[in-house]
Amino acid sequence: MDIEKINQLIAEKSKFIDELITEIKQVIVGQDYIINRFIVGLLAGGHILIEGVPGLAKTLIIKTLAQCIDTKFQRIQFTPDLLPSDLIGTLIFNQKDSAFSVSKGPIFANIILADEINRAPAKVQSALLEAMQEKQVTIGKETFKLPEPFFTLATQNPIEQEGTYPLPEAQIDRFLMKLKISYPKKFEEIEILRKVVKPEMYKVRKIVDLSKILEAQKTIFEIYMDPKIEEYIVNIIDATRYPKNYGLLELEDLIDYGASPRASINICLCARAVAFMKHRGYITPEDIKEIAPDVLRHRLILSYEAEAEELTSDDIITKILDNIEVP
Repeated sequence: MDIEKINQLIAEKSKFIDELITEIKQVIVGQDYIINRFIVGLLAGGHILIEGVPGLAKTLIIKTLAQCIDTKFQRIQFTPDLLPSDLIGTLIFNQKDSAFSVSKGPIFANIILADEINRAPAKVQSALLEAMQEKQVTIGKETFKLPEPFFTLATQNPIEQEGTYPLPEAQIDRFLMKLKISYPKKFEEIEILRKVVKPEMYKVRKIVDLSKILEAQKTIFEIYMDPKIEEYIVNIIDATRYPKNYGLLELEDLIDYGASPRASINICLCARAVAFMKHRGYITPEDIKEIAPDVLRHRLILSYEAEAEELTSDDIITKILDNIEVP
């Protein structure tokens, strides 16, 4: 294994990353963590669930990212009366030809923003999640492949829970990461105000081709992962299932269900994307620690004891990461 050679390859292929982030920041003030994770999700070929109050620039960040890679972007507002056909498309009867023709829905885009996914009924959520998993949809008797790359960002509003349809745990598990978006700092908000009063909005430049993104998605598998790092990932996941085996007896009654093997796979994928963004041809334990909370946040099902003690998944994950031996 020639690490030097892999480093050179990754350094060459990841040149566009810094320029892409710089261009996004011409429009977006702050939110570095969210910008970083959106690109990680895109490179890892997964989908992201975001929780945050309205007005924190979620739509603007993803729209700017889509413009930077010059790709098709669709924002879909989920509502209680939405139907699966409104999302994936339907068959329309053409009277002139006396035949049915396919009318494709808004899901046929490279980047999808599913706004307030928990406002739509279960059958619509299920249609979206199936499309995310299979990367294809069926309309009538025909199956259509979705464009590549296909990247979905679904948002949930943590405030209003009346009239919502919470996502089932099994479906939440299909998301690569769950991000919590926070308020900007005071100095960032002052800068936002100054940008808003300018009469002309910044015109985003195209930074990278779609072909380069698809190439980067394949290149991340060239990144070297040491067997000790693999073991470290599995130990973290195993500690969510059997905490007492790792000297974490106090967590035994706080976790009802630990993370599935999908969590191990997703940490591995995201760590590769993190290393790629840092122009590195190998993965370090720091990469794992950095990404693990975002991958595990929505995969742990906590007990009533944990809720009574007002503990969150993040608290449990922090305890696990602090106690597992780092290679």
